[in-house]
Amino acid sequence: MFQNLQDKLDKAIHNLKGRGKITEINVAETVKEIRRALVDADVSYKVAKEITADIKEKAIGQDVLTTVNPGQLMTKIVHDELVKLMGSEQVGINISENPSTILIAGLQGSGKTTFSGKLANFLKKKKSKNPLLVACDVYRPAAIDQLKVLGEQIGVPVYTEIENKNPVEIANNALEYANQNKHNVVIIDTAGRLAIDETMMKEIRNVHQSIKPTETLFVVDSMTGQDAVNTAKAFNDVLDYNGVVLTKLDGDTRGGAALTVKTVVNKPIKFISTGEKMEALDVFYPSRMADRILGMGDVVSFVERAQEQFDEEESRKLQKKIAKNQFGFDDFLKQIKQIKKMGSMKDLMGMIPGVGKAIKDIDIPDDAFKNIEAIIHSMTPEERKKPEIINHSRKKRIASGSGQKVEDVNQLLKQFNQMGKMMKMMQTPQGKQMMQSMMGGKM
Repeated sequence: MFQNLQDKLDKAIHNLKGRGKITEINVAETVKEIRRALVDADVSYKVAKEITADIKEKAIGQDVLTTVNPGQLMTKIVHDELVKLMGSEQVGINISENPSTILIAGLQGSGKTTFSGKLANFLKKKKSKNPLLVACDVYRPAAIDQLKVLGEQIGVPVYTEIENKNPVEIANNALEYANQNKHNVVIIDTAGRLAIDETMMKEIRNVHQSIKPTETLFVVDSMTGQDAVNTAKAFNDVLDYNGVVLTKLDGDTRGGAALTVKTVVNKPIKFISTGEKMEALDVFYPSRMADRILGMGDVVSFVERAQEQFDEEESRKLQKKIAKNQFGFDDFLKQIKQIKKMGSMKDLMGMIPGVGKAIKDIDIPDDAFKNIEAIIHSMTPEERKKPEIINHSRKKRIASGSGQKVEDVNQLLKQFNQMGKMMKMMQTPQGKQMMQSMMGGKM
């Protein structure tokens, strides 16, 4: 996420490292490089010039404490300006009414339908809501089918009227259905177009005026860069929506849309979406995004995603097993399944401070665990429960059954043993204190 921008900002700030003080002379080149990095990331030149002027004004003449070098101080200044640019504070979704109606708008291909499913999943799991998905894309049959598939996947019903081509009628009928069936959130997925046109705008405006949604969200494909911001402005002129959703942030995006959409339309970014998995949706926090752009990771979001997947009761049982040295491969498989639900592996690893830069050129597929799972599934129930009984002949059988080498089985057993020791160590007061320190107190 924003790897190109991250690299260039890091290089720009690196110019100040090793200096004793920030001065007008040594800050000039750094600010110039920061402006160039922002423009390359598809931030408009006007916005890039404004933010770098503010950075320069705040940086010049700053006294550098003995414990803080100029590079660190500049990083702090740039971080604060990025947070300000992206909206300063997190703004939540409004679901105060019963039922709350959420209208989803955007161009075709921006990821509206996938986001609708993710939002329904988010509200069901995190907010304990009973959502209803509504298929109002009357032009693209595949969109209706896609929404049905997503609904089945997350256990949320989908309201459709296959023969009806009037989205206003469908939306209103869906609201009646929601009232009758006690759905307290209605998410309406509307039709997109390949480009902005009057017919599209009129249709979405009619739906908006008829149902008077509690919340209107505009979905932006962040891979389209500054064009996404221009589209967001055009839609806002018609709908006056409540917030923006940035999708496909795991793609080859330069980051300009995320950085400037708040400034251009004066509407908060409320969600960011990565990948196709229904769990891969995050509430947008400007400060956390600035951390990620500057290569600081995002431990808080990582922990929150983990907490969503890990059941408290199961965690307590797991702790007891670890304490008694009873943690086996069946338990390990459960952990793998939960980790896979958290989202893209590369995205997750990029949330860990220092790791994102280290793995930037490494391709980490989402099926990275498949060989490990194959080895474990080739074990007998007893072997999974008691890995210590796996001798050489068993290793040969397991390797043959999983299509792997004996060396791969040995490597897994060695890593599993090391992990078990580390997990047991983390149960001690000293281990917990160390983890608390590493994560900045966010446990």
